Amino acid sequence: QVQLVESGGGLVQAGGSLRLSCATSGLTFSTFAMGWFRQAPGKEREFVAGIGWSGGRTDYADSVKGRFTISRDNCKNTVYMQMNSLKPGGTAVYYCAAERFAVARTHRDYPYWGQGTQVTDSS
Repeated sequence: QVQLVESGGGLVQAGGSLRLSCATSGLTFSTFAMGWFRQAPGKEREFVAGIGWSGGRTDYADSVKGRFTISRDNCKNTVYMQMNSLKPGGTAVYYCAAERFAVARTHRDYPYWGQGTQVTDSS
């Protein structure tokens, strides 16, 4: 059974930082591309960042380039996202997802999802 479990969310002020983690099990992690998505209240789920199976390729939404960094540890079956300089109004649920072939920006391309971790702007 494939499981993705996010952690690291919480309250953060604008300008602050958080590091999200997504621990996986039940899949051959090193062969999956991983993505982070977020969904703000009343909005659609949107792509944030993705990383290829080896970590050699990364992709970022324009809105987070230069502020967020995605990384992975294939020995720990875990993907991370360091979020710096968080913007006001950044409350959202952040989800990690696994995709068998390549980094994709469309959430429908990802068959496996975590339950999400809440990030709340406390400004």
